Amino acid sequence: MLKLKNLSLHLGATALLDHIDLQIEAGERVCLLGRNGEGKSTLLRVIAGELPPDSGEIQRQGNVRIAQLPQDVPRDTAGEVFDVVARGLGDIGAVLAKYHHLLREQSEDMQAIGRLQDKIEANDGWSIDSKVSAVLSRLQLDGEMQFSELSGGLKRRVLLAQALVQSPDLLLLDEPTNHLDVESIRWLEDFLLDFNGSLLFITHDRAFLRRLATRIVELDRGQISSWPGDYDNFLRRREERDHAEALARAHFDKKLAQEEVWIRQGVQARRTRNEGRVRALMELRNQAQQRRNRSGQAELVVQEAERSGKLVAEVKNLSYSWDTQPLVNNYSSMILRGDKIGIVGANGVGKSTLLKLLLGKLQPQQGSIRLGSKLQVAYFDQLRSALNESAPVFENIGDGKAFVEINGAQKHVMSYLQDFLFTPERARTPVKALSGGERSRLLLARLFTQPCNLLVLDEPTNDLDLETLDLLEERLLEFQGTVLLVSHDREFLNRVATRCIVMHGNGRISEHVGGYDEAVAERGAVTAPAASKKAEAAKPKAAAPAPRKPSASKLSFKLQRELQALPAQIEKLEVEQASLAAKLSDGALYSSDPQQAQGLQSELAVVTERLEAAYARWAELEES
Repeated sequence: MLKLKNLSLHLGATALLDHIDLQIEAGERVCLLGRNGEGKSTLLRVIAGELPPDSGEIQRQGNVRIAQLPQDVPRDTAGEVFDVVARGLGDIGAVLAKYHHLLREQSEDMQAIGRLQDKIEANDGWSIDSKVSAVLSRLQLDGEMQFSELSGGLKRRVLLAQALVQSPDLLLLDEPTNHLDVESIRWLEDFLLDFNGSLLFITHDRAFLRRLATRIVELDRGQISSWPGDYDNFLRRREERDHAEALARAHFDKKLAQEEVWIRQGVQARRTRNEGRVRALMELRNQAQQRRNRSGQAELVVQEAERSGKLVAEVKNLSYSWDTQPLVNNYSSMILRGDKIGIVGANGVGKSTLLKLLLGKLQPQQGSIRLGSKLQVAYFDQLRSALNESAPVFENIGDGKAFVEINGAQKHVMSYLQDFLFTPERARTPVKALSGGERSRLLLARLFTQPCNLLVLDEPTNDLDLETLDLLEERLLEFQGTVLLVSHDREFLNRVATRCIVMHGNGRISEHVGGYDEAVAERGAVTAPAASKKAEAAKPKAAAPAPRKPSASKLSFKLQRELQALPAQIEKLEVEQASLAAKLSDGALYSSDPQQAQGLQSELAVVTERLEAAYARWAELEES
């Protein structure tokens, strides 16, 4: 379908694409991976025809149609959804949009309507009009809504419709899951699995990658390598390749060093019989000069402050609404030191609002929040508002100071930024010129200059490359403090979170032990109101009301005995539930002994089920 032959493209002195070859077959779903700044988005633009290469050839089979979903929503996109989608069809799309406007406005300008009808008929426009309507229906979009009024996720869905209306044979997707909530991501996965054409997509969402990719292509230091199979196979085989490359480089460096020693021995190196050896050394030097080294891995160090108190936050009957829309309704919970809590829910459901309530940035309209002692908070804002867009990168670290203090030692800002893969040249670049991944790394660099024992991360995974994402996971698992994490990255939540707060909308909230997968598995059985019973179980005994002793005058002797025994049974189950919840609140347990953690989760689920059954039986007998 598509073939790139000996393709090259330079950015300044750097070869983003260095004589690469790539072939895409019909029906393939190819994932393009690579570190931030390697040139992945540039390669998509070259394939789409938006950017000419410096040299090489692009071969397309027949009349292959290529459409693209860009990484960011274009700022100049405006108008009704139908208009935006129809723009994917070029001039005839604009004619269709104008025709629809005149009909809906019940225009009396019949001549204008007639001229538009003639143009539509001359260009087979009626079948194209049906295609636009079919795509809008398939993607569940309202053609009459204003594009500017849509959420970020719906805007990207409209742009996807704009690409699909062209009936592409090859669809290019650049970070399609960015800023989408989990339900939207799952919808997109299902949709793309049914797509009849080929896909070439860039993503750092590992769950999305695992479900879709039939082949993985990596762009590394200007070169392309292809890896058939799934993501786990790619990781294993890449590690083998990197090991072999490291051995070959070590052998090369050793030989070069030996020859450099030999050439400095003087006269014997200049004898005629050794001229071949001298020429070989010159070639080795040339190879070493041309060699491109892989950029190192970011060095993330989370500075831990003095331990906070055991209690981080106690929430009682919390309620908060926005313009009469309830975001939090009668929510109670307890957050303890060492908890790593994922906050999950659709876009606009109130996740960031809940964070701000917990941090005291917003005041509850009802209920109360009691914060623990000795809290030192570091906050990662999804809107990156802590960054000064017009200032250079280095001025955003340490508030313009030349040195930052890391674990008690002074470190120069430029040296510190190199730990986050910013070269001195890049460190002098204005923030507004950075890519999304570089901004995320800069915000992490700024965040980790602060000692903290409560780390609050609002969508930190957007735009981060896979290596930095893996490293961030490791640091969060090692962190002894408390973590509050908003993310739509399912695998990230599964690896980091020990408990999930799920926001269902209309103020309803439930809590589940474990990561995202456990929350999904439990959610179907969740019937409790907003306050989670598991969170309630972690509270002191006095916080849970004891069952009232019921009247048993109308019951048989056997049922009276059963009813009298229930309060003691319920109390015993509550104690057992609280004990299990306390053990599971230890964040280190999930990394040190995951099998024990899984066993405790199963026990807790059984105890919770028995407790709910006991309460239901107690209520049934009381009403008899």
